[in-house]
Amino acid sequence: MRLEEFILSFSVIVISVVIIANIIAREIFNSSFFYWNLEVSKFAIVIATFMGIGYAARKGRHISMSAFYDFAPFKGRKVLSILIHGITAILLLGLAYLSFEYVQSEYEKGTVTPALQIPQYLMVMFIPLGFLLGGIQFLRNMWINIRVKDKVYLGIDAEDYNDKDKTEIDIEEHIGV
Repeated sequence: MRLEEFILSFSVIVISVVIIANIIAREIFNSSFFYWNLEVSKFAIVIATFMGIGYAARKGRHISMSAFYDFAPFKGRKVLSILIHGITAILLLGLAYLSFEYVQSEYEKGTVTPALQIPQYLMVMFIPLGFLLGGIQFLRNMWINIRVKDKVYLGIDAEDYNDKDKTEIDIEEHIGV
């Protein structure tokens, strides 16, 4: 298991456990023992969301508006894939820069979280990191589409589903690939 998958899985598990434990405590004891549950959940949501950008890009699982893309011929999809990945990489790298400035401002202010008194910058530092990793991954996706001439890739680990025949797709869905 890759570190990236472990971090994402662990974050989702933390969110689930903390929220469920708080609900049980609230229902059984009519009081929330876990005064810190919202902060821990928010921290885990930030990690899962922003660290998941690069993972989704690598797997070709990011949200896309594919109406024009799906109906385009091979060469059109190839050009669109290169453009989409390149523009997305530029945007994410720009957002990484801006969010890094935000992390620096949080560090300089010395802001802490209300319940746990943890420095706020420790929570938000995952935002520029996630944008940076996502930008790098989209650059990789763009590069593989430039380098490999006979296939279109949605991500490094994902060939375009339009290039597969119906039996390949059915087999992959059946075995869970």
